[in-house]
Amino acid sequence: MSEPADIASLSFEQALAELEQIVARLESGQAPLDDSIRLYERGAALKAHCEQRLEAARLRVEKIVVGAGGQPGVEPAEFG
Repeated sequence: MSEPADIASLSFEQALAELEQIVARLESGQAPLDDSIRLYERGAALKAHCEQRLEAARLRVEKIVVGAGGQPGVEPAEFG
């Protein structure tokens, strides 16, 4: 299942911000059932998009890490 084109064009930060808004709206319980289902589906697509972006970033970081002796290697990246 591919994500909608508009989600595919979002940056990680944009997708995460929208996902946070969706979660807040769903948690409020104010959305009608049909809207809640639609929001949940979009939220799931946004979550998948964020996970893909994070994995791509992780792989890029692994490619640029240089191990001991100047040999390319893989080290765990620490964020935070």
